[in-house]
Amino acid sequence: MSDAPSEDRPQICLITPPSFDTDSFADILAAALDAAPVACLRLALASRDEYEIGRAADLVRQIAHERDIPVVIEAHLALVGRHGLDGIHLPDGARHVRAARKELGADAIVGAACGATRHEGINAGEAGADYVSFGPAGATALGTADPAPFDLFEWWSQMIEVPVIAEGALDEDLVRRLAPVTDFFAFGPEIWSAEDPAAALRDLDRAIG
Repeated sequence: MSDAPSEDRPQICLITPPSFDTDSFADILAAALDAAPVACLRLALASRDEYEIGRAADLVRQIAHERDIPVVIEAHLALVGRHGLDGIHLPDGARHVRAARKELGADAIVGAACGATRHEGINAGEAGADYVSFGPAGATALGTADPAPFDLFEWWSQMIEVPVIAEGALDEDLVRRLAPVTDFFAFGPEIWSAEDPAAALRDLDRAIG
């Protein structure tokens, strides 16, 4: 694994693919986690099958915890304790932050995706979120959402203490531009679509500076 990042250097959150075969993905995930310093792993499956999600949760927890990397799961609050995960990533802004904090306790990680809305981010922070994420940071191929503007991250980094994650449609140039104004980068499709995900993650990590 790479040397630990400096305190003011943005850290990396790694997002799993929306679906994967647990047998073949184990080695791919392990290689990615060893390619660069990853601060957190987010399990973000498209499936709503509890058994499938549970198997995936157990797999990624084992691989991540062997490396002292916490695991949060997207959306499925009830599965956090059941599978020994470290917290929840809420995809709907501030709406369920207080309930998640009450359910999981003070030590759990509770994060909230807030699109590109400053007000939603502030509400999530006030409700007890450990971090907020804004995105997509770049322009998506589908054009389904306007990118979160640079000045949103800039304002947040100057005015708000709650850590912020930049995610969605990131590339090396955008990472370099946003590095001074964000606390974390969340990478997912940016690496899993590459022929060598570990190498792609190393390239993005180098772009952070």
